[in-house]
Amino acid sequence: MMTKQKKQWWMNKNIRLIPFKIVRGVLVAGICYLILFPMFVKLTVSFMDERDLYDTTVLYIPRLFTLNNYRMAFSGLNYWVSLRNTTLLAVSTSVLTLIACSLVAYGFARFQFPFKRLLFGCVIFMIVVPPQTIMLSQFMLFRYFNLFGLLTPFLENGHVNMINTFWPFMIMSATVTGLRNGLFVYILRQHFRSIPKELEEAAYIDGAGYLRTFGTIVLPASVPMLTTVFLFSFAWMWTDNYYSAMFFTQPRILSTALGALAPNLWATLDQTGLGQMHFISPGFESIVNNAGTFLMIIPLIVLYLFAQRSFVEGVERSGIVG
Repeated sequence: MMTKQKKQWWMNKNIRLIPFKIVRGVLVAGICYLILFPMFVKLTVSFMDERDLYDTTVLYIPRLFTLNNYRMAFSGLNYWVSLRNTTLLAVSTSVLTLIACSLVAYGFARFQFPFKRLLFGCVIFMIVVPPQTIMLSQFMLFRYFNLFGLLTPFLENGHVNMINTFWPFMIMSATVTGLRNGLFVYILRQHFRSIPKELEEAAYIDGAGYLRTFGTIVLPASVPMLTTVFLFSFAWMWTDNYYSAMFFTQPRILSTALGALAPNLWATLDQTGLGQMHFISPGFESIVNNAGTFLMIIPLIVLYLFAQRSFVEGVERSGIVG
């Protein structure tokens, strides 16, 4: 009798799932620790005085709590100007990326045309090949931009210098050759393929064309996925240091300004009225860089708090199946 009761107890579904829930909880806790602990350390260090770094009794909680690090980082980053430029760049490139990648992905998902597989192979090639392999050619293209020689009769020098402007980012986003565009095309293609064709066929019967069907049927059904792609593009462009360092020779946006923060500490100290220093230690640079890093990612955290529902829903329905 006891054996039968024990068997029934074990056959209960909730009971059998307890070991899996425990393992899952341990894995999630471990992943959260790996992600959040370094950020926690950076956050606490950013509020420390330099003397706390060399105090063996201070581990994570600062003893000499100070906001001077954020004041110096704020001034050194030229924060409001850099924030405005970064927002304009990230929003414009993300919108262009979303429009261009959506059209390209829908074409791959629904239409048949010559060399379709070859062209989609190029999309996969964009994901696999690191951008450093074409770094020099991209820089020379926009340093001496001429649009296949068509602009030569209209220009005094025969070319246009687009370095230190937003145009390289705009052109690459509009032509689906920008940051992570190959991945976005792949994700959106898989999602568009998961949408029932019957919806589009009904629109065709009612007289809608391809673009109208795409705009009135496909896009409204893909809002969570489009939101996810926009947020990914925005976040990657916001924190990008590769293309920004290549096309900007001056610290005009937050990522390039953060890279130039440590060399500008002398001027920052003069502006904040903290006096002259004959030596800036690596520890002091690290503290100010930590403060600058958090000033840079605060807008992303705020954006995620407002868009987290659509973002999570889009990730769940990312379409990397089928």
